[in-house]
Amino acid sequence: MDAPTTAMQRFQQWALNPWTVLGCVLAGGLLGWSAPPLARHLGVVGVVYVDLLKMIVLPFMISAVIFSLQNLYRDGGAARIFKRVVVVFIGFSLIVAVLATLCSVLVRPGGNLPAETRAALGKIISADGDSSNTEMAMRGAEPSPHHTDLKDVLQSLIPQNIFASLANGETLKALVFALLFGFAAGQVPTRISGGLHQALETIYHACQTLTRWVNLPVPFVLVCMAASQVAQTGLQPIASMAGFVILFLLVSGMLMALAMALISRRAGVPFGTVMAAMREPFALGVATNNSATCMPAMVSGLVEQLQFARARVELLVPLSISLLRVGAMAYFVCSTLFIAALYGRPMSVPDLGLLVLVSVLSGFASAGMAGVVTVSLVGTICSYLTLPFEAAFILLMAVDPICAMARTAVTVIGSCAAVASICAAPVKL
Repeated sequence: MDAPTTAMQRFQQWALNPWTVLGCVLAGGLLGWSAPPLARHLGVVGVVYVDLLKMIVLPFMISAVIFSLQNLYRDGGAARIFKRVVVVFIGFSLIVAVLATLCSVLVRPGGNLPAETRAALGKIISADGDSSNTEMAMRGAEPSPHHTDLKDVLQSLIPQNIFASLANGETLKALVFALLFGFAAGQVPTRISGGLHQALETIYHACQTLTRWVNLPVPFVLVCMAASQVAQTGLQPIASMAGFVILFLLVSGMLMALAMALISRRAGVPFGTVMAAMREPFALGVATNNSATCMPAMVSGLVEQLQFARARVELLVPLSISLLRVGAMAYFVCSTLFIAALYGRPMSVPDLGLLVLVSVLSGFASAGMAGVVTVSLVGTICSYLTLPFEAAFILLMAVDPICAMARTAVTVIGSCAAVASICAAPVKL
């Protein structure tokens, strides 16, 4: 049994490697350009794959959130600092989302594109007419733009019937329920809640296994999706992603610099010392695209080099990596505003407020997710703003190997800053 298991793990690592993803997108684009009649029939593979991802997201998210909150309450040390954890996590999330929104609004990646590119993207939208997204024109602003008020926001977040929300795939309503239920379940005595805890752990690990199985054919799926899109629209839309990638890298660099400046202040050490302490977590995040693999390096940097209390750091690092997905939150904002600019959709101030709120909630919902699953959550945000998403999915996937590195690095450094903010300042001898 060891050899097949090892072979499968190696294949999974190869299939989800950023360079494999990029290579498959390029290969699919070449196939779509050279054999359009064949490539157009391959689009159904992507439709089925996205449906499979949606099937897993809700049970995975609910079990992960409730399970994490129960673990938080089970630990006596965590319970004593719970209020500080909530304030810091929410505060960090909102600051990241607002900064990403301001940068995206100022730069507007995806706007002012050449007429040829906008015409090609218009073909994508017209081909998306049978989907659940709203069809939108590519030649200018909508005649009657969508406006959102507080009532719309609350109705879009509060589930009247959780079972109906689950059946309809309403991710954010399910997340609000999971957060409230997790807080309540944490107050139930362990002797009563032990069965629920075990059941949630089983669901969580089963969904992780199912996700690994679904991700096995990712190379083939990406080839089919890229081939289908290029056969329909040509290669011009891919060129529009350069502005988005540059924007997201600049936003990521700014957020990491601010996080390290905060760590420097909390630790009472020079900025250069913090950079040296964060070098290993940053390098691991960029190399592996997996923030969980960075946890030992994060603990080492915060405890051994910056002198924060080990007991608190070892408790808070896993919690922050699991829930405080600031890299994903920034990505959701930048991606959504890129799509809005790409399709000529004006964004009002209430729309931007809703975007910040929904991106933060989606960031918490992305706990334990990575790669294509994270990209697919952009569709949830787009649905609240009546933006088409499936048509832009392959564009985001084409540059995701680069964006995933930045997302992971921001999450890792941002989590270190959150831990430093929650822990007491180191005592200098």
